[in-house]
Amino acid sequence: KVAAQAGASKGIVLHYFRNKQELFEHAMREANAVLCQAVIARLRRARTPMERMDAVIEGNFEEHLFQPPLCHAWLSLCAEVPRDEKMARIQRVIHARMRSNLLSGLHGLASPADADDIALGVTALIDGLWLRLGLQPGSVSREQAVRQVKNYVAGRLALRELASAGA
Repeated sequence: KVAAQAGASKGIVLHYFRNKQELFEHAMREANAVLCQAVIARLRRARTPMERMDAVIEGNFEEHLFQPPLCHAWLSLCAEVPRDEKMARIQRVIHARMRSNLLSGLHGLASPADADDIALGVTALIDGLWLRLGLQPGSVSREQAVRQVKNYVAGRLALRELASAGA
């Protein structure tokens, strides 16, 4: 199927990839690299902590990436994580990079403990929105996804401010 979709022979595909799992692993690494570059490009333009947060959030929902076919592939990666150490490693790298990028944006906006908690929530929301689009194409737009995550961050930071003012 992959060879036909790519307009190549099965032999050519097998020349570069020993099996379907190796092809899938390469595809996931490539998709993650493209996503990473989108986030990095936005981070380079960010000047404030909130702009850094926005860069990470918006970069994870790039219009050309937040599409059902890529969301399906990401779901397949998640399904393989418990059984495949290479896929588990890719997932750990993705989450570690996202956490690091989020914490850099939250530095100065929240205490280290709050920042870690907010970063976990943002990561869970991003994963959940990718999951939703993968399972229900058309169920969530890029704009809705970005708004959901930004509203979560704004709400968490506002709660932190209220708690600080009341203390």
